[in-house]
Amino acid sequence: MVNFILDGYIPMNKINNSKRWTTLTVLLLAVVLISSCVSNKKITYFQDIQTVNQAKLEGATKYTEPTIQTDDVLSINIFTLNPQSGSIVNQAASTPTLGGNTNNSLSTQNTGFLVDKNGEIELSLIGKVKVANLTTYQARELIREKASEFYKQPNVQLRFANFKISVLGEVNAPSAYTLPNEKVTILDALSLAGDLTIYGKRDNILIIRDNDGKKEFARLNLNSSDIFNSPYYYLRQNDVVYVEPNKAKVSANNTPQIQTIGIITSVLSVLVLAFSTFK
Repeated sequence: MVNFILDGYIPMNKINNSKRWTTLTVLLLAVVLISSCVSNKKITYFQDIQTVNQAKLEGATKYTEPTIQTDDVLSINIFTLNPQSGSIVNQAASTPTLGGNTNNSLSTQNTGFLVDKNGEIELSLIGKVKVANLTTYQARELIREKASEFYKQPNVQLRFANFKISVLGEVNAPSAYTLPNEKVTILDALSLAGDLTIYGKRDNILIIRDNDGKKEFARLNLNSSDIFNSPYYYLRQNDVVYVEPNKAKVSANNTPQIQTIGIITSVLSVLVLAFSTFK
């Protein structure tokens, strides 16, 4: 039997090899594209909320008042029957604090009394008062008691002047936010920062807390309702919230590398196809 090849004829086995390499190339490119996609299951908050019973929700973490720490700034006002006498105590120095805006500029609009390294504040006429490790309510009652020695029926208002929360990472408006109240949740902080971007990793939010000079770290999962049971659901002054990027953001940042891989893959496919055709 005489074997012959007509002009322009390509053996069937070589055609099959070409198809096989083309299929592999398409699959490889598909894998690269799929790996950069964000799953909807990783975006939705509290995915299990429909399966959670009422008893579990009622067992959520209860709010506990934060305590005053050194370097805190307190806004204190004492009101008396004689307004002029109370104004003596209310003279407070201007203290620069970080404003809640996107450019992190310094603002001097907040005034207050700085808690020194001994945990004390110094009030005119009243003198030094130790307020460290007290809640704002306890500190208010203590100052009211001391002010009663000099004023008749004094009314004391006291709150944090620098209750600051820092939100970093994959949020729309990362910044340090000074808040007017002390009852703040992780959801409040993320709302102030404009919520997470599409690239934010919602199941691994990092909380960094300074507790008596020691750093505490905690992870929160926004995809689960268990976040409401976490002792870190309510934030404390000077807490740092960090949202790390997901794999899609890493892939987006590596777009030039992905494009290079795609070009190399295409070139190799053409070479393999040509080799299998003309061999």
